Amino acid sequence: MDGTIYLGDDLLPGAKRLIEGLRELGRPVRFLSNNPTKDPQLYLEKLGKLGIPTPIEEIANTVVTTVRWLKANHPDAVVFPISEEPLKKALAEAGIAMSEDPEKIDIVIASYDRTFEYRKLQIAFDAIWFHKRAFLITTNPDRYCPFPGGRGEPDAATIVAAIEACTGAKCQANMGKPEATMLSAAIDGLDVDPANCMMVGDRLMTDIGMAIKTNMVSCLLLTGDSTLEEAEALDPADQPTFVLDRIDHLIPEAVRLEWGWSDADE
Repeated sequence: MDGTIYLGDDLLPGAKRLIEGLRELGRPVRFLSNNPTKDPQLYLEKLGKLGIPTPIEEIANTVVTTVRWLKANHPDAVVFPISEEPLKKALAEAGIAMSEDPEKIDIVIASYDRTFEYRKLQIAFDAIWFHKRAFLITTNPDRYCPFPGGRGEPDAATIVAAIEACTGAKCQANMGKPEATMLSAAIDGLDVDPANCMMVGDRLMTDIGMAIKTNMVSCLLLTGDSTLEEAEALDPADQPTFVLDRIDHLIPEAVRLEWGWSDADE
């Protein structure tokens, strides 16, 4: 969403009418995010304030995918989430046991956590290395979270790296883009083949990477993180199918003209 539909608190040009146009055509739209510091309800509220009211079942982020994966694969595991409150709340609501006792922890979850501290690293170290009972997963592989204006802050990959460095363990599963776990959550309930979907996003590693891994058509938008130069420098097999400078250009020009759309209007 961020860098594709909006940037910070501002809608990007053409985003609102693009979503409305797709819905008028009967095309399902799903909103994805690798950000685990917000739950779907917060995204619902933000999209609503921006004029794009969206049912909560059309929103999936790494809070959703992490809980789904744990319930499907390790429902009885005791987890230690190095995370912010939205993930902890979702885990509790799903009935997933949590602990800070290294002797009880089965899975360490490394997430985007702006409250990360040495104490949490020590717990993860003891659970994985000293007691040799826990393994490591992550909510998302992002190295940093970009901000409007070019600034950013460290994301989940930095916490994964810290745990891997001190334990020698390797992260065993990723719940976010570019993995298929995110696609499964996104199209759950839709009778659709991934080959008939398009992934639209602003990050080559995660958004376009997921499309390539899951055989989807992809579109890189130049309204967020990645640049045209970065895309062109990739091997042909890793490049996006389309590159656009604004999201409403997903609708062909002839149709936009028929609908009376003008770039100057938004």
